[in-house]
Amino acid sequence: MEPILEVRGLSRRFGGLMAVAELDFAVAAGTIHGLIGPNGAGKTTTFNVISGFYKPTAGRVLYQGRDIGGLSTARIAHRGLVRTFQHTTLFREMTVLENVAVGRHMHARASFLAQVLGLNAATEGRARAAALEALEFIGLADRAHDAAGSLSHGMQRALGIAVALAAEPKLLLLDEPFTGMNPEETATMMGLMRKLHARGITLLLVEHDMAAVMGLCDRITVLSFGRLLAEGDPAAIRENPAVIEAYLGASLDAA
Repeated sequence: MEPILEVRGLSRRFGGLMAVAELDFAVAAGTIHGLIGPNGAGKTTTFNVISGFYKPTAGRVLYQGRDIGGLSTARIAHRGLVRTFQHTTLFREMTVLENVAVGRHMHARASFLAQVLGLNAATEGRARAAALEALEFIGLADRAHDAAGSLSHGMQRALGIAVALAAEPKLLLLDEPFTGMNPEETATMMGLMRKLHARGITLLLVEHDMAAVMGLCDRITVLSFGRLLAEGDPAAIRENPAVIEAYLGASLDAA
C-alpha cells in the first residue's frame, strides 16, 4: 500500500537535548499504525512535529507526498491530518453538540463579516449536520444537548474523537486514547477505532496499553531515546529481543 505519511531523517532538538534523532518510518494508507516506546522515547515529540506544533530541526514530514514540515497546525489539519490529545480538551460547560461544532470550524470558513451580518446560516447548518453525524457515528447522539462535563471519562474521550472526526480527517493521530480507561471503556474505544478504520480513515496512535496496541495495529514502530528501535507487525514486535530489553523484560501484552 502507498504511504499516506512518511517521516524521513526527522530530528527535533530542544537546546542540548535531541528528543528525536534521524527518524525514518512510513504509515501505509488504510492501516492502523502504532508508535510505541518507553517513557521519554520521543513519541509525543514526534507527534507534535508531524502535526505542526513543533518545527523539525532537520528532516522531512511528507503527507500524501507533500512536505508539511513547518506548516501551521491549522493548515495541516485542513489538509486532512488531524490530531487528538492525551488529555481531552473540551469546553465542559458547552453542550456535546457545540463542542463538535467547534471542531468543524475549519470546514465552515464563513467570513467574519458574514457571521456578523448573519449571512452564514447555510454554513452553520452544514456544520451542525456534520457535528450530528459525527455524534451518531460514535454513539453519543442521545447526549448531544448535555453539557460535555457531565459525560463519563470514556465518553469524554469518545467526544474528543468526534471533535476530530468533524474535521473530516484522512489521517487521524491519536495521543494515548486509552489513558485512564477501565477495561470496559477500553473495549468500547477499541471498537470505535475499528469503526473509524472501516470508514477509510488511517490511524496513527501513541499508546502505552500494549494489549490494545497489539490487538489493533497492523504495524508498529518502536522508538527508544528518540531513535528507531524496531518495526514490524505485532507478532514480530512481541518477540523482538531489543524491544523486550527496552521494556525491561515486561510482557508487552501487559506493559
